[in-house]
Amino acid sequence: MIPYDKRSGKIWYNGELVNWTDVKIHVLSHGLHYASCVFEGERVYDGAIFKLEEHTSRFFHSAKRMGFEIPYTEQAINAASKEIILTQNIANGYVRPVAWRGSEMMAISAQQTKIHVAIATWEWGSYFDPKLKIEGIKLNISNWRRPAPNTIPWDTKASGLYMICTLSKHEAEKQGYTDSLMLDYEGNVAEATGANIFFKDKNDEIHTPIPDSFLNGITRQTVIDIARSKNIKVHERKINPIELSNFVGCFLTGTAAEITPVSSIAEYNFKVCNVIMDLNESYQSLVRKKRAA
Repeated sequence: MIPYDKRSGKIWYNGELVNWTDVKIHVLSHGLHYASCVFEGERVYDGAIFKLEEHTSRFFHSAKRMGFEIPYTEQAINAASKEIILTQNIANGYVRPVAWRGSEMMAISAQQTKIHVAIATWEWGSYFDPKLKIEGIKLNISNWRRPAPNTIPWDTKASGLYMICTLSKHEAEKQGYTDSLMLDYEGNVAEATGANIFFKDKNDEIHTPIPDSFLNGITRQTVIDIARSKNIKVHERKINPIELSNFVGCFLTGTAAEITPVSSIAEYNFKVCNVIMDLNESYQSLVRKKRAA
């Protein structure tokens, strides 16, 4: 795989298209040292970004919650996102907008720092091995927990919030798992390291944790809408880990993960059942509908 700093083409950087390898930030940028940085993850299907406006709105919400203002309008970011996928000729890939505080100040306080914005895109297939998306992936249960909602800006895509996700995923991979289930601060089921989680019971009803300490994913919301359109009952509720033995199926949702079945979580096993496969087919059909540019 080509390292991301060695790729070619252009990146939209502070309002201009800049050569990929020329996009630089200073080593003393506040965003690097103090995680004053927010980002988005978006999918391109057949040359169009799925739910672009929703992602951009969340991007701006994240920045506001982190105490800074993105120096462009949402409309300008939407236009720049479309421009960069055309420039890079991306048919099916990923888009990463990111905003961070610069290097004017180097301390906890960063009131006078410049806010930088970049948007990069690249061709990208499945987040997980395609074979695993058919057979289901295996998760362990992380020792790290999602923090209480009064301790972090939990409803944002802020870079610092993903530190424990990286730690959890690395530990899972060392143990032979694909990903890790994270519990919340109360010990209830929360999410995977970068995706929301759903369970199917024996009555073909869906259960998913209430997103009150982790991100309410755009894909999560989309899948709930699809399920309800099929008259599948969806229960958003607290889920205790001891309930895992009661569920027949399990799957993850996310921009990167899309809909990915789970075959096991620790000692609990699940089936890749028809309900999950049907939801996935409907999701794939939705994201690949031709949309206006």
